[in-house]
Amino acid sequence: MIREIVTDQFILSQKSILATKDDLSIVQDLLDTIKAHETHCVGMAANMIGVNKKIIVINDNGRYLVMINPEIIRIMGQSYETEEGCLSHSGTRKTKRYEKIKVAFYDENFKKKIKTFNSYSAQIIQHEIDHCNGILI
Repeated sequence: MIREIVTDQFILSQKSILATKDDLSIVQDLLDTIKAHETHCVGMAANMIGVNKKIIVINDNGRYLVMINPEIIRIMGQSYETEEGCLSHSGTRKTKRYEKIKVAFYDENFKKKIKTFNSYSAQIIQHEIDHCNGILI
């Protein structure tokens, strides 16, 4: 189901809690909602649709990737300053990102994965994990 995008900064600043197998219906809502905004959205966290769970989806070079309880376990490469936009607020804001990250997460089948991401995919994941941690850019 396509859900409404949350813009309330107080709600978005709350830290998300760990997701369980009982939360898998949220994954479909996230996928439906990001696809509805695909022309201007490349990543989405569950709190952006009003669910305080650590679940994100990203458009990883044309393929949607689900990450449940994602955690950056290693930062590699240089940091850089960039400007990012978000459906949850207007305009863009400056932030610091890293070129390369290693992330531990569960997929939509609750299988544990560890994967390294770089460039734009790494930037998107960092943005969405910030959402899960209540960090607003």
